[in-house]
Amino acid sequence: MSLSLIAFLVLVAAFAVGSFTKINAGLLATVAAFGVGTLLAGMSVKDVIGQFPAGLFFILVGATLLFAIVRINGTIDLLAYWAERLAGDRKVLVPILMFLLTAALASAGAFTPAAIAIVAPVGLALGMRFGISTLAMGLVIVQGANAGAFSPVNPFGVLGNKMLDGAGAGDDSFKLYAYCFIFNAILAVIAYALVQAIMKRRAAKPARHTGGGDNALKNDGGADTPSGDSVSGPGGAGTAVLTAPAHTSVTTGTGTATGPVKVAATPMRILTLVGIASLLVLTTVLGLDVGVASLVIAAVLIVLDSNVQKPAVESMPWSAIILVTGIVTYVGMLEKMGALKELQEGIAGLGNSSLAALIASYVVAIVSAFASTTGTLGVISPVIEPIAMDPLLTPVGVVTAIAISSSVVDVSPMSTSGALLMASAQPKDERMFFRALLLWAIAMIGVVPLLVWFVFVHLGLG
Repeated sequence: MSLSLIAFLVLVAAFAVGSFTKINAGLLATVAAFGVGTLLAGMSVKDVIGQFPAGLFFILVGATLLFAIVRINGTIDLLAYWAERLAGDRKVLVPILMFLLTAALASAGAFTPAAIAIVAPVGLALGMRFGISTLAMGLVIVQGANAGAFSPVNPFGVLGNKMLDGAGAGDDSFKLYAYCFIFNAILAVIAYALVQAIMKRRAAKPARHTGGGDNALKNDGGADTPSGDSVSGPGGAGTAVLTAPAHTSVTTGTGTATGPVKVAATPMRILTLVGIASLLVLTTVLGLDVGVASLVIAAVLIVLDSNVQKPAVESMPWSAIILVTGIVTYVGMLEKMGALKELQEGIAGLGNSSLAALIASYVVAIVSAFASTTGTLGVISPVIEPIAMDPLLTPVGVVTAIAISSSVVDVSPMSTSGALLMASAQPKDERMFFRALLLWAIAMIGVVPLLVWFVFVHLGLG
């Protein structure tokens, strides 16, 4: 067994342990990097430490700290209040607004799980109030996060642009973002329509059995209890959906009256919105590093209101940060020892870059369903760059296929995004959520890599 194969098997083992236990795969990968690098590859400890992705670390810390402040100081509540006011009684606008809100947060630099964690409790609660399946709302929110995930200022987008740069197509970063946004928007519409239709059919069955009386339990989105007491939104009894400050419900003898509760546009919240807008300008127009810009804006907000510092730092997803940086450190060690070059040569040995892109799309889809998408992109990045440089293919097409294939499975209940949706579901829906999200992830693995390969690689869109 070759040294490179052993090194890859260690990484697979770290992924496997991290997927099926509570142990952080990034922590294991970091320790393994020192073990494999020093004991097997003859590297020094200093060389292994040199593979730590300092730039990516600052991006993750800066972005997650900034958006923790956005959540804690109530700015997200203000956005949710504006969204509900805008929707009014127009049910169709609710999923659209939640999609756009999540996409906007991700586009502005919020780590995808952070954007979902912010919006999911609000979105699922609004879904219940408007009689929308919480599962459909959950899928729409995840697709919204994925739609904005490959913005140049998002950690996913940073890795995607790194692949483009390596293939000599750094100017196509906006195309990558636009293609991913459009694809996920279309997928969100399909997911919403499909799940809503299924849920309506399921809800109609018990109604027929009970003669359609008032005591019939409605499925999933705003239910009546057998006693006739309405459970609408997070204020209802027996719901595990986190309370959304943007609205409330008041039970009366004749039903439940709901409506948005005003969230004040305080000076601090307005300044926070200005800070988010400034982040986009600083990074996209002035070219400032995303991590540095995020930290500067977060520091300004903390100086203006020091009370947010402690809860913001404590609520940052340190586990995810360790996961991502640990995996990327190990991948850097693999590259340093030459293991990735052997893998590239193996894929090149297929003699067909288009086929290699298809196989890579399926690999990242399967791995990402059980592990970190960012970590998966970090692992595959050095392998994709030579494929994307094939003159018969378009670099942005290859990278787009990889980007979509790796992120579209994030609804898997074994992934962070899927777990966040599970956490926001009602207790009675947990099993349904788990099965539905798992089936959807399997369907995505089966269909999407082939579809995006055909559109973006075979047809050469880009």
